[in-house]
This record gives sequence, C-alpha cells and structure tokens, in this order.
Amino acid sequence: MSYRNLFLVFAAAKIGLHLATATEYGYFRDELYYLACSEHLDLGYVDHPSLSILVLRASRALLGDSLPAIRIVPALAGALTLALVGLMTRELGGGRYACVLALTAALVAPAYLSVSQFYSMNAFDVTAWALVAFLIIRMARREERLWPLVGLALALGLANKISILWLGAGLTVGVAATRERRWLLTSGPWLAAGVALAGLAPYLVWQTLHGWPTLEFMQIATTEKMRDVAPLEFLIGQIEMMHPLTAPLWISGLLFYLLAPSGRPFRMLGFVYLSVFAILMSAGTSRSGYLAPAYTWLLPAGGVVFESWLSSRWVRASLVLALILGGAVLAPFTIPLLPVSTYVRYARALGQEPSTEERKELGALSQHYADMHGWEDIVRKVARVWASLPEDERADVGILAPDYGIAGAINLFGEDVGLPKSSSGHNNYWFWGPTGGNVWIVIGGSEAGLRARFDQVTRLLDALDCGYCMPYESQRSVWICRGMKTSLEDFWRGVRHFD
Repeated sequence: MSYRNLFLVFAAAKIGLHLATATEYGYFRDELYYLACSEHLDLGYVDHPSLSILVLRASRALLGDSLPAIRIVPALAGALTLALVGLMTRELGGGRYACVLALTAALVAPAYLSVSQFYSMNAFDVTAWALVAFLIIRMARREERLWPLVGLALALGLANKISILWLGAGLTVGVAATRERRWLLTSGPWLAAGVALAGLAPYLVWQTLHGWPTLEFMQIATTEKMRDVAPLEFLIGQIEMMHPLTAPLWISGLLFYLLAPSGRPFRMLGFVYLSVFAILMSAGTSRSGYLAPAYTWLLPAGGVVFESWLSSRWVRASLVLALILGGAVLAPFTIPLLPVSTYVRYARALGQEPSTEERKELGALSQHYADMHGWEDIVRKVARVWASLPEDERADVGILAPDYGIAGAINLFGEDVGLPKSSSGHNNYWFWGPTGGNVWIVIGGSEAGLRARFDQVTRLLDALDCGYCMPYESQRSVWICRGMKTSLEDFWRGVRHFD
C-alpha cells in the first residue's frame, strides 16, 4: 500500500468513526452556543476569536445544522491532523511501520477522539499546532524557507484560539535553546511573527471596542470556574488523555528530539514541548487537554524510534493490535459508542467515576456527556410555562436563560414549539442584548434575588429535571416575573456574567 493510500485509510476510519456516532447523544452545550454565535457574526467573542464561527456559518449554509452536518467539520479537521502525523513521521525518516504505529496511536488517543467528536474551536486548534510542527520539521530537514507558511498557520491558529500563543512561546524557547538560533539572524522568523500577529489583529480590535471582556472571562475561569490541578495530577492527565498505552511511544519521541543524534535537526520541538508543558503545569488550573496538540509531533518521533527497535513482524503487529484493542476499551469514555444506560454500567464495571475539570456537582455522567443531554426536554418544559401565560403576555414576553447552553437550546429548538428567542447574560449573549418586554420567564435564580428586581414573582416550575444533564441545570426553577423595578438597561447590566 502506498503512503498516500495508507494515510487515506486512517483518515477515512477517523471520519467514519465520528459520523457513525454523531447522533447517539444530543447537541453538546458549546455547540448550541457556537450555533448562536454563527447568527451574530463579529470580529470576536468573549470566549474565542471568530474563525471557527465563520467556518460554522459556511457549513450551516451548505449542510444545515443537524448533528451530522455540523460534526462532519471537526471530523474532517481530525482526519487532516492524522494526515499531518503521517507526513511528519515520513519527514523524520520513518517507514511504513512507523507511520502505522504513529497513526494508530493518534487515532485511539482519547484527547483526539474527544475534540473531533463535536463542533468547537479545539479540533482546528490541534490541526494548527500539527501544521506548524510539520512545517518546522520540513524546514529543519530540507533547509527550505517556509516561514511565510509558518506565519500563516500561526495566524489561522490565532484567529481560531488564542491558546496557540503557548505554541508561540514554546517556539521562541526552542529556537533560542538550539542551533536553530541562527534563524533569528534571518528575516524568516520575524516575518512569520508579523503574519501571525495579523491573524490576531481582528480579535484585538474587537477586544478594544468592547472593553477587553476576555480578560474578565479568563480571570473568573482561573479563580472560580476551574478546579485546582496539582503538578502530579497534570502529569498523570497527560498519560490518561493520550491513552496509557501510547505513553511509551510519545515519551520515546520526546527523548528522540532531546537526545538522539538523528533527532538533533529537530531538537527545538523537544524544547517546545517542555516549554509549553512547564507553562501549563505552573498555572495550577490548566486542563490536561490544553497540551494535547503537542503530541502530534511526539507520536511520529516515537513511531520512528520503535520502528528502529523492533524487527520482529509478530512483535510489531502485536503492538499495533494492543493499541487498537486498548483504544477500543477506552473509546466509550470519549465518543458516544454506547447507549447511556449501557455506558453507565460499563463505566462502573471498569471502576470509572464521573469526572469534570470544573467546580461542578456531577450526576450519573461525566460533564463531557452530561452536556449532551436534556436540552430538548428543557425547551419543552419552558414552552409549557410560556403557553400558560395569557395570550397578550405571550406576545411580549422575554425569556432570560442562566447560561448559553439553555439559551442556545431555546433558540435552536424553541421555534418548533412556539417559543420566542431567549436572551442571557452569559458571555457573548450579554452583548446581544435582551429580548421581550414587560413580562419575563426567568430560568434559575433565587426568589429573593428576583423580588429585588421585579414587583411580582411567581414560581411555575420547581425544577427543570432534565434527566442525564448536569445537576445544576436540572435543579433550576422557572419563574414568571412582572413589573421590572428598574430600567431595562440597568437590569441588563446586573445579569452579566463572563465565565
């Protein structure tokens, strides 16, 4: 089989796996928000730049907004990432077995399965890091001057997610700490930096025009939303998110860059990994997945090392088979392969408790899966509250959702049951302003807090009770509020929360 066909087989397997499971559960919370953002195109948003939203807007125009339609895009990004892993393996001197090993490890890695399963900026982020690494390897091996392309890849990455600044910091250390510091005497790196910053410019303009809300968002996320992560926990998280069976591969890949004579031309990538690892670990609240894109260049190097170590066909085949079987065992924890009831029993049988990286109470499911449940049920219950209002009030009612998940669900599914659009004070929804007028359906909040803002407050629903959703969503009450005590402008200032 040619290398091109080999890469295509893995890419097809990647796409097929994600499309086959695209509709097993429902929309992910962030997908509902992204869909709402795609109806309000802008240069930026409170919690992300605009590129992923532009891509989603184009995708919706071509394919619609069903689950398979929006999830084909991250699956394609994941397939492109696999292709780059294969190309990097070849550039590092790997043969067919090295490619198969690296590609298999990348295919089964829980972190990559997860980000390719639902629509978000994270799938594109992994691809951007992989593309930059591929270009660096190609330059180091062939002495080509690909700096404009490196700058373009970084610019696209920054237009998608500002965390690629970590990669920029790592590249700076990697160049300065190795013989590639000679590049600093040329115009190439400076040109790349200029092009990269151009990709960030629209987001900086948006921040300036809106008072830099992302700084507030980041401060709240690190101090209130994200739970603390000790250095050892962060290290263990790397092993878990990339699958324990791939650890020997990427560890040997790191050592290849740092110590092997044949890895010397690419040594800067070892320093890039270590630099980003140190930045994230020292933060104290970083999610393990923040470092996931860096393994796109460690796995290829590991494939090259193992290919040079192993000569027995049986041993080689056994290692690939072990990765496939081990990947299959853990895959249900990152992509919805099993019905919920079966998954719960499966997780318990393997001793896996529900988990979250945020300071949130959990139910039967980890947050990753809980955030794919309950949205349509919530919308139906809110619709019943809306239908109970007198007809004249229904025509001028506002719906205030507590977060962008519920607001996005109402805006996506609500039209089918007659609901007006929802508003929220959460992240970019706050900038889009309130809808409605004299009467408000308020989801969540306390009676005392609402009575401070309205003359009449009536609870019509004690709890949303949305099944497998996150407990804090399930426990929310639904209120009818009349007679706002302040101006709408003052009221709206009071509901803002960026988190």
